[in-house]
Amino acid sequence: MNHHSWVLLDTETNGIQAPIYVVEIGAQKMKGWLPDGPPFRRLLNHNANISPEASRVNGYTREILERDGDDPLAVYRDFAAYAGGLPVVAYNLAFDWDQVLLPEWQRMGLGPIGQRGLCALELARRLVDPVPAGNCKLQTLRQFYRLPERGAHTALGDVQTVVDLLGTVLRPLAEARGLHTWDDLLAQTEATWFPSLIAFGKFKGRNFREAAADSELHGWLQWLAGSSNARSASMGQWYLAQLETEAPPQSAMGVATNNDAAASEWPDGSAVVLYLSPQKAELQRLIDAARERLTTLEADYTAQKHAVDAALAQLFQALRPHYQRRDQLRLNVDFRREYLDALMRSGDDEAQEVEQAHAEARQRTNAEYEQAAFEAASKQALTDEQAQEMKDIWRKLVRMFHPDRCMDDPEKRRAHEWLTAEINQARDRGDIQRLREIAQNPDAFLSKHGMAALSQDDSSDVRRLRTLLNALQQRILETLETLNILREAPGYELHQRMQQDSAFFATTVAQHQAALEAEMAQLEAEAARLAEEIEGLTGVAPADE
Repeated sequence: MNHHSWVLLDTETNGIQAPIYVVEIGAQKMKGWLPDGPPFRRLLNHNANISPEASRVNGYTREILERDGDDPLAVYRDFAAYAGGLPVVAYNLAFDWDQVLLPEWQRMGLGPIGQRGLCALELARRLVDPVPAGNCKLQTLRQFYRLPERGAHTALGDVQTVVDLLGTVLRPLAEARGLHTWDDLLAQTEATWFPSLIAFGKFKGRNFREAAADSELHGWLQWLAGSSNARSASMGQWYLAQLETEAPPQSAMGVATNNDAAASEWPDGSAVVLYLSPQKAELQRLIDAARERLTTLEADYTAQKHAVDAALAQLFQALRPHYQRRDQLRLNVDFRREYLDALMRSGDDEAQEVEQAHAEARQRTNAEYEQAAFEAASKQALTDEQAQEMKDIWRKLVRMFHPDRCMDDPEKRRAHEWLTAEINQARDRGDIQRLREIAQNPDAFLSKHGMAALSQDDSSDVRRLRTLLNALQQRILETLETLNILREAPGYELHQRMQQDSAFFATTVAQHQAALEAEMAQLEAEAARLAEEIEGLTGVAPADE
């Protein structure tokens, strides 16, 4: 493998409905597991529309491509010179090669560039199975394995992330399984394969290998193998065949009791260990690791969320007079329109009701601004030292007092839930003093609030521990998604730019002020026009509030 040359590729497109047009192509020539030379990256202008969904993901619009994109024929001519006749690999080869590139080349009258290689997604699915990150989406694996950020949803950025994944995660796993050549990897990705964790039915979430010690699960696999549905039968037959080839002799692994089973290595003697039904100690180790990973992610989210909130609060405080005046003008315009409609429709009585409703709406708006100002004042940016202290204390407390530590005792669980809620609320407020008080003496804090001291009890049977591990892994995925949403929000970009450029905040405020002032000028003109109409009908000009 170390001397085999190939090309890693990714595309960004104008959508997923045919005809699909490539808007960006990124590639990296590889030799073995390592990059070989500079990457290739180009934008393509097909003069085709881009769906709003695709534009939100990759950030490209028709205008950007018309400005920066190149003629597709010229791009593919250059790509052919770059790739030559080498095998092409993609992280979803069935999409990038079969559904995107081949139809595009055929539409343009071009022959295939390079040759179909292997699918890196299929390789990942097989090598990291059972997937600890919950799924094999590229960005999920990047975050789970803490790989560098490379520009998600750009063709070259995703190519670079796959390079990181190959070198850091997949190469060690492949070599541990004795997959040393290109042909080994190709055969691995093309062979019939099903995930270790059953994805449906009464045994959903169970590892099929547990059938070696679970007669009920083994019987279900036999039933599946005899299904009249060809795919279901193929799955069941594959699982049973794997059990025969992977399971060590009975005398070597002993007989499982009390829901526990022994661990066994791959038949090739590699370092990858499979568990038929992991023992409590091994499950507890995995749970501890998952807790550590989850608390790290949640602490990162907390710190970043607080920083974003502080940036938005600073922007709100700087622009509050403009926002408040703009909203008052909007209310005035809406009121005067409704007042005129009511006056012309029903006369003075209904018009007076509209005026009263407007006064109440104005009071509510003023109160909302006062509350927003109060909350903004409480969201002051933390120093680096304060942010790190808050993260460290919060991680320590959550690991100690998370409710899953007493899952079998409802009374203790309620107490843990109360304390966890207090910890999280202090985190959300950035209240370091509160966190310090809890961390210094948790029992004293509980006693002060009329609650008994908490005891720690991690004991549980294997089935419950497995359920807990699955729940923790699911929460890791949810937290990763929450982090992604935060990083894609405008407030995150504001915070990042403010950190990088001290003048950026003042520039942003000036831009917002200019936009608000332009909007207010239009609203003032409309409010004056409506006031003149009201005065002409009633003889009394409305107050300019």
